Amino acid sequence: MIRVLLADDHALVRKGFRLMLDAQPDLEVAGEAGDGEQAVTMSRRLRPDVVLMDLHMPVMDGVRATELITAELPKVRVLALSTFDLDENVVAALRAGADGFLPKDVSPEELIEGVRVVHRGESAVAPRLLTRLIGTFVRASRARAVPAELSGLTEREREILVLIARGRSNTEIAADLGVSPSTVKNHVTSLFAKIGVRDRAQAVIVAYEAALIQPGA
Repeated sequence: MIRVLLADDHALVRKGFRLMLDAQPDLEVAGEAGDGEQAVTMSRRLRPDVVLMDLHMPVMDGVRATELITAELPKVRVLALSTFDLDENVVAALRAGADGFLPKDVSPEELIEGVRVVHRGESAVAPRLLTRLIGTFVRASRARAVPAELSGLTEREREILVLIARGRSNTEIAADLGVSPSTVKNHVTSLFAKIGVRDRAQAVIVAYEAALIQPGA
């Protein structure tokens, strides 16, 4: 059973999410929080598997709450929600450790699958939506010096990081490079460890901020 904490300042939204999730045989709502501070407190107490985190809440916003939860409770996955597709806070939330992002107007099926995906340890952001978000808000003018960790990547790992930043899945990368998906998976695991990220969302941000790829490239 996947235990979910709902964090949203609108009671009607939480009720709708509860009805959708509780109707699934493998999902249950463990609790509800009306602001970011409550979300952090309840995550500490309930240790849910997944937090559905609205990014715009009073007292403490969802970005800060995500940062605190993922830093203190690494086994708790966070799925960020926003009314706006191209919200700068979405990138901030992914940078803070959110495991995915979905707009609030997604279908019930997409929301349910998103919860299951992040619970499996994968990113619940469609690759091309992710690159559009990053490309919009992470500009070359804000690029930092290439982190020391990137200098430790092999040529193949750097190549794979660029392909991830372009929205390629592991299967697509394997086809592009003429290697097996398992080989790509091993490279991805290695490069994530070297650059200190835990998922594809954060890896894409690193690639853009280090100017390995330019928005729209």
